[in-house]
Amino acid sequence: MATSDVISLLVIDDHPLIRAGLAAVIAGQPDLRLLDEAGDGAAAIELYRTHRPDIVLMDLRMPGMDGLTAIKRIRAEFPNARIIALSSYDGDEDIHRALAAGASGYLLKDMLRRDLLQIIRQVHNGYRGIPPAVARKLAEHIPRQELTPRELEVLAMLARGRSNPQIATALGRAESTMKVHVRSILRKLGTDDRTEAVMIAVRRGILHLE
Repeated sequence: MATSDVISLLVIDDHPLIRAGLAAVIAGQPDLRLLDEAGDGAAAIELYRTHRPDIVLMDLRMPGMDGLTAIKRIRAEFPNARIIALSSYDGDEDIHRALAAGASGYLLKDMLRRDLLQIIRQVHNGYRGIPPAVARKLAEHIPRQELTPRELEVLAMLARGRSNPQIATALGRAESTMKVHVRSILRKLGTDDRTEAVMIAVRRGILHLE
């Protein structure tokens, strides 16, 4: 097979076993070639500058520089870069954030065995790499009602069990203002219960509880 017919790849993931598994799959395909691998976003940027691969497989959650930041920086420097986000999170907001950062595709790690090769080739051919299960997640919440940065702050405090007066004190705002923010959060998340709002936010990837 001519070199021009081979799709070159970088694999970026902080788990050595994931990297080894991806490398094994790639090695078994005559039209794919693994150029290099790394375990953090800063290294991903340097490797991209060095190798200029056709495709990057990028884990989103890594120590140091995360995958989202690395995607944004690579795309800012190389607008035509094609990057497939890898994640354990299937919330629609997680997916939206990756695509907004510049990812050309999104794969859940439990989809790798089934969908990886198809998505790599799809993205290489200039298409979005969105498996049906991921597309369904996105379709569940159309149109989107995004929370404002202030509402996200309030939501994070709700998740920690803070009351409206406590949130107001922490943010230096009036309690009446906090009540307005909480009502808006509940409306956007489709519930009238604060605890359920937190559960919905976690499920959708709006909020991650570490």
